[in-house]
Amino acid sequence: MRHVIVGSKNPAKVHAVQEVLIKEPFEVHSVDVPSLVSAQPFSDEETVTGAINRAKQALASADAAFSIGLEGGVYRQNGHLYLCNWGALVTPEQAIYTAGGLRMQLPTYMVEKLEQGYELSAALAANASQQEGAVGVLTNGRISRKEMFTHIVRACYGQYLVH
Repeated sequence: MRHVIVGSKNPAKVHAVQEVLIKEPFEVHSVDVPSLVSAQPFSDEETVTGAINRAKQALASADAAFSIGLEGGVYRQNGHLYLCNWGALVTPEQAIYTAGGLRMQLPTYMVEKLEQGYELSAALAANASQQEGAVGVLTNGRISRKEMFTHIVRACYGQYLVH
């Protein structure tokens, strides 16, 4: 069986990859690697770079068919701050497939905390879990963090299959 490495130990990210690949001939493993960007990415560019960095480092850690990196961040547009999410799939030949996910405007209380230097996780309501994440809080549980990342993984894996 071939291996896939996820560049995170975050359960929502790992479970998203496992869900997409459940019927595929892969065994999913995860490694804790840094994104090599700010703890709180503040642009689409920085967020996608973090996802690519995670995937590249994960691939360097083990022999695998490919690796996947997922990263959440925020970006500013038209005077508002939005949630953004990116994923990257990297092959041993260094082909890189990226995809972005859900975007949502952040409420004022979160923007204020982020502008004070807090990370998104710290700007969330006190009862938000790592599994729920910002998307869970902002959609009142209607979209989970895992579900959001699952769409990104599907898009990256789909690109990989057609190339």
